[in-house]
Amino acid sequence: MFDKAPNMDKLFEVVAAKGHVCVGLDTAADYIPSGERRRAVSDAGAVLAFNKALVESTFDTTACYKVQIAYYEELGLAGLEAYAKTLQYIREKGGLVIADIKRGDIADTAFRYAKAHFDGDFEADFVTLSPYMGMDSIEPWLSYADSKGKGAFVLMRTSNKGMRDFEYLELERKAGESDGEKRRLYHAVGDKLSELAAAHQGRYGYGLFGAVVGCTGREEAAEIRSRYSNLFFLIPGYGAQGGAADDARLLLREGNGGVVNASRSILKAWSAGLKSNGGDEELADNTFAAEAARKAVIEMRNALRGALCDTVQAEMKK
Repeated sequence: MFDKAPNMDKLFEVVAAKGHVCVGLDTAADYIPSGERRRAVSDAGAVLAFNKALVESTFDTTACYKVQIAYYEELGLAGLEAYAKTLQYIREKGGLVIADIKRGDIADTAFRYAKAHFDGDFEADFVTLSPYMGMDSIEPWLSYADSKGKGAFVLMRTSNKGMRDFEYLELERKAGESDGEKRRLYHAVGDKLSELAAAHQGRYGYGLFGAVVGCTGREEAAEIRSRYSNLFFLIPGYGAQGGAADDARLLLREGNGGVVNASRSILKAWSAGLKSNGGDEELADNTFAAEAARKAVIEMRNALRGALCDTVQAEMKK
């Protein structure tokens, strides 16, 4: 159905159909029910089987999946094989997958990275990128993405505690900006990305490349969404990092314009369920974990929809 459309257009359409949830498959072996882990030939095998069970159970309620490569790299070559097979499994089902690799290097190296993650064994639909070596570290990805319809999310204003160390550094104001406005380093990144988006605009007004904007900085969210209306957002920070539906909805636009990622709160939902019921972890398996993950995804999707409905109703009363 989406074969010829750029991936950001596909993502917009999937969000409209399924909701805003992005499931983060940042799967550590110790997140898996202990019995399943013991029965597996290896931790890498256990991770892959767990991932497949969760994807199968959540596919109809999930916009996309984000796979953080570090959790697979730590398991060595077998882990990277599990990473590649996880990407392949999602894409063969017709799903969209974000490779959370946060690459950022000089032009020729960036092109090699792009080839590695937009083609071959590690092919994904989107990647995450770091912009802090400059635009020549981003543009090779864009040229490669443009020819294949791929996409990327570039770190702009993240959700971690250390985001203020660099991202919030105050810059000189541009001509025309008022004295009351603060221009921060993340604005410089967003401005460049917005320029790129304007030159590579899809059917729904978004560029091939979007931005990573965490939902844990509520005070700037409305300004960021308004300023970067042509950027699709990957929104981390929901759940375990403290972000909630009411925070995330400020970064959405007209009911779309972003996916909201949650990882641990979905991956470990089975564990929380056991504790609340006083259950025995030895009785848990991947089926139990997958059912708990599905419940967590549906609750998150409904919370986001509810927050958006509340916003619409509040606007109508004005």
